[in-house]
Amino acid sequence: MQLPKILKPIAVGAIAVSMGIVGCTQQTGLNAQAEPNIAQTTQTAPPAGQTEQREPDVPYVPTPQEVVDEMLKLAKVQKGDVLYDLGSGDGRIPITAVREYGVKRAIGIDINPERIEEANENAKKAGVSDRVQFLNQDLFKSNFNEASVVTLYLLPDINVKLRPQLFKQLKPGTRIVSHDFDMGEWKPERTVQVQGPNRTHTLYYWVVPEKPPANLKG
Repeated sequence: MQLPKILKPIAVGAIAVSMGIVGCTQQTGLNAQAEPNIAQTTQTAPPAGQTEQREPDVPYVPTPQEVVDEMLKLAKVQKGDVLYDLGSGDGRIPITAVREYGVKRAIGIDINPERIEEANENAKKAGVSDRVQFLNQDLFKSNFNEASVVTLYLLPDINVKLRPQLFKQLKPGTRIVSHDFDMGEWKPERTVQVQGPNRTHTLYYWVVPEKPPANLKG
């Protein structure tokens, strides 16, 4: 059916207006759908100063509090110390070091953001957030050269892999205590057995030498 000439412009105009309204509606819909994607991208991006994350090297197994205390005693922590806990989990070692042993500052590093969130909450509850910091980082991309004490509970192969980094970054005289696992060819200065609630734990103690042997640095 053909429209009379006088009605054609009206019909065309109506169609154009209709198309314009639909076009705006569709555009609004696209924007509404795009916004969650932008938000999601923002949430998954690593925070400033933190490294890109990957799967953890070791499973999370909390250190019993009795063992935490013995680790800090073995390291002879004192008020002037700066302690770094590598693989800090729920933050119990840095928190105890500040709250019970009065260290100047304690930093925990963990690759799992859930553990960092938990540790920060625990530090807040303990009232030590002003001297305790937790970093969501990859240990192998972290810098801990200001440490005077280092604690860790990792795995034997991770300890050995981390060893060259410890020698490179840490000052001579820095004390290191590892829960349950040694450092391969780097023999500890002391080994201590600690009775926990369910089993016996072994602690290893080292002091970073002035000149590490060449075979340990690689």
